[in-house]
Amino acid sequence: MDLLNGKIKSTYFRYLSAAFGSAMISSIYGIVDMAIVGQYQGPDGTAALAVVAPVWNIIYSLGLLTGIGGSVLYSAAKGGGEKKKENQYFTSALIGTVFFAALSWIVIALFDTQMLTLFGAGDGLLALAERYLQPVKFAVPLFLFNQMLAAFLRNDNHPGLATAAVLAGGLFNVFGDYFFVFTMDMGIFGAGLATAIGALITFLVMLTHFFSKKNTLRLARPERLASKLKKILVTGFSTFFIDVAMGILTMLFNRQIVRYLGNEALSVYGVIVNISTIVQCCAYSVGQASQPLFSINFGAKKWDRIQETLKYALYSTAFFSLFWTALIFAIPNGFIRIFMAPTEEIYRIAPFIMRSYGISFLLLPFNIFSTYYFQSLMKPGATFLISVTRGLVVSGILIYALPALIGADAIWFSMPLTEVIVAVLVVFLMRRYRKKMAGNFPA
Repeated sequence: MDLLNGKIKSTYFRYLSAAFGSAMISSIYGIVDMAIVGQYQGPDGTAALAVVAPVWNIIYSLGLLTGIGGSVLYSAAKGGGEKKKENQYFTSALIGTVFFAALSWIVIALFDTQMLTLFGAGDGLLALAERYLQPVKFAVPLFLFNQMLAAFLRNDNHPGLATAAVLAGGLFNVFGDYFFVFTMDMGIFGAGLATAIGALITFLVMLTHFFSKKNTLRLARPERLASKLKKILVTGFSTFFIDVAMGILTMLFNRQIVRYLGNEALSVYGVIVNISTIVQCCAYSVGQASQPLFSINFGAKKWDRIQETLKYALYSTAFFSLFWTALIFAIPNGFIRIFMAPTEEIYRIAPFIMRSYGISFLLLPFNIFSTYYFQSLMKPGATFLISVTRGLVVSGILIYALPALIGADAIWFSMPLTEVIVAVLVVFLMRRYRKKMAGNFPA
């Protein structure tokens, strides 16, 4: 595929299909775990995995930080004909990933109890959450490397292998969950074990890229390593912060829900977190499909190709927005039955919670995609502003203010209101930068 001269439409949708498969299958880890554990252990199992959810956000975000940040710079250097810099960015990203993998491994292995308590685990849920994490601890670095490698494989013209790798690990996780949890009667520990082995399988499949003819990634001694790492971290920060923010928001929601509404509502929120993760993965797939096209054509100063890619990306986000919002309004209790063996109280409260929070899905894909767009065009200030506004400032204020000022159930409207405010900001920034960049890179 020729990212600089090939047809945008066919190239974009080929990348989208690969990125969509990869993003969706990667979300299977948490989804299948919660569905199987919820059926085995009931609402308490679902609530325990809701407490664990921020751990995944932290792990994945660190892999995206170096993976997306490094691959954006790698593609921009390739598009600009700076061949010497291409693999220096790859090597720098790899070094950064090793550092973050070691750091997160130490924290999760040694401070899991304190971390889970901070994320909202009470006495009844802490033991379950810790048991799930026991096997996951051994595989923590693999999750970071899988995110980083997938980003570079897409930018090295091998998106299909990234999808195949995640598919292999995801399929094992599906069957492994059932086998370990039910057949071997391991319960929640078995779900964690299946997830850890699935990550190893994904990693091994991705490594085959380095033995293929398509591979152009090489280790190269980085000139001014500290400077390159800084550029990678700045470029990848917004994607990193999206997942970190999701973890922070999940923690804030967990604590507020337990305070105002109790464990039944927390169980329903655990389901919402997983559905929101799927919607977020759809947005990731649009961003990851368009990012190589944006980055390489930005480096080559081909503004018309950037605009055409943007058009198809916006069509895609509109489709995902309407699809998921309609689905959650149509069958809220259908989702509940997938993820747990519900009680009558769960059936009673779930439709209102699911539909109220689900309104946010109308704008969530657009807002998340926008960070990839600005990131690819080397606008870290815009991506930082959007990420922090959406992921911490506005959302955090509303999560605490709405239930205190209006009532406990108002907490479910905090994310819909956040997405509206952020969408207004995104449209303003897109219009502003479009005029500025069209003048710099005329079609």
